[in-house]
Amino acid sequence: MSVVQSVDNVVLLPAYLAAGTAVLVLLADLLVGRAGATVAVAGAGVAATGVGAVVVGAAGTRRTFCAGADCSWVFDGRAALIAGVFALLTLGVLGLSGPLLRGGPTPVGEYCFLLACSMTGGVVLGAAGDLITLIVALETLTLPLYVLVGLRRGSLASAEAAVTFFVVSVVATTVTLLGAALLYAATGGLHLDRLGGLLAEAPDLPLVPAAVALVVLGLAFKVAAVPFHAWAPATYDGAPLPVAAYLSTASKLGGVVALLAVVQRALPAEVTGPVLALLAVLTMTVGNLVALRQRRTVRLLAWSSVAQAGYILAPLGALALAAGRAGEARTGAYAATVTYAVFFVVVELAAFAALVALRPPGADGGTVADLRGAARRRPWVGAALALALVGLAGLPPGLAGLFAKVTVVRALLDGGAGWLALVVALNAVLGLAYYLRLAATLYADPAPPQPSPTPAREPAGRVAWPVTVALAGATALAVVIGVVPQVVLDLAAR
Repeated sequence: MSVVQSVDNVVLLPAYLAAGTAVLVLLADLLVGRAGATVAVAGAGVAATGVGAVVVGAAGTRRTFCAGADCSWVFDGRAALIAGVFALLTLGVLGLSGPLLRGGPTPVGEYCFLLACSMTGGVVLGAAGDLITLIVALETLTLPLYVLVGLRRGSLASAEAAVTFFVVSVVATTVTLLGAALLYAATGGLHLDRLGGLLAEAPDLPLVPAAVALVVLGLAFKVAAVPFHAWAPATYDGAPLPVAAYLSTASKLGGVVALLAVVQRALPAEVTGPVLALLAVLTMTVGNLVALRQRRTVRLLAWSSVAQAGYILAPLGALALAAGRAGEARTGAYAATVTYAVFFVVVELAAFAALVALRPPGADGGTVADLRGAARRRPWVGAALALALVGLAGLPPGLAGLFAKVTVVRALLDGGAGWLALVVALNAVLGLAYYLRLAATLYADPAPPQPSPTPAREPAGRVAWPVTVALAGATALAVVIGVVPQVVLDLAAR
């Protein structure tokens, strides 16, 4: 019998394009040596990756690297959606990075290379069919971010954020790998679908409860779920603003995709459901309560992101109940998680893009008070940030956020988890306080100028064109998916 596997190179095209982008960026930086050319190559490669994912995904489910019925690469509609979202996020962050890269101390080639490498991990993550591919893809997504967080030279906060992120991520990865090793010891399998079948047939295998707990808790670090969230606010606040935007969107999306893959296809729902329900309640409640006290803008968005992770995990908590594990309810829970994650990262990117546009080039996020009256100085940028905040709160006219929360609540009610739907609703009301407070600050009367050692605000109207394009694109996308949300939900359900 031949041990040589046949490889379907067509289905691997998105991964080839993503990895090729990273290589081409290095070559462009080496051979041309111009920042504009390097960024242009990175942007073209990222766009090609997104198009390739859509084209391959339109052909239906395709598999490769298979041993019998077990495949390590499964590219379907959901994988195409995830790959496309990662490409869009990377393209948006490249646009937001324009002021950071133009004439600054940040090395352009290395910056674009690291972003492309991280995107490659995200593309592979959506199609991973076994635990090893899943964990390696997640680390490929995460590892470049350690360096990106610390790229602000001379900043102690940036260095501290990078070290914090590195230490916590290494611990999380170690815990996840230990859980994967215990699962392999107990079952002899690593492919997700095979693990799901083996655990369904013999749920009382030794080591399985410990293995499941370790895998779920390790991945909870990546999602910044409470009580594994402490790294997120400090890391976001210490990173350059475009990198914080990528952390808050792409990194969180990667953790959600990995967690969803093991919960949906491998681990027993009756074990993971109660754990995820508890994590969801703690995460959304703690995130919202602490966000109420924040005075720094990025820390407020970071704690808001923690709370949003609770909403993302909430549909998976319905699996704790027999009704939530039955047929349509279970499928709806998985689709609701993916849908909310996609809507959240798009709206969150729009919020960070507006913040980058409102702050001086190279500056951090500043305080909430620094944004007082910002919408009066820059009406369109202020309106975009207000729309993003309203969307995150789940209010109209932010239809994307409103539909996302409705999707989560409907999935919980269909799964018989009315109590969890009530917790989501109460937390959504709690979140209104800080989202609307920040939105109101944008339109408040500007405070009288006072002597301050902080840099002066950039004059109104001067926004770098890449930031303008990224902001316009993210806002337009948030509006479009809010108008036609069923398209995202249909892709997520596949």
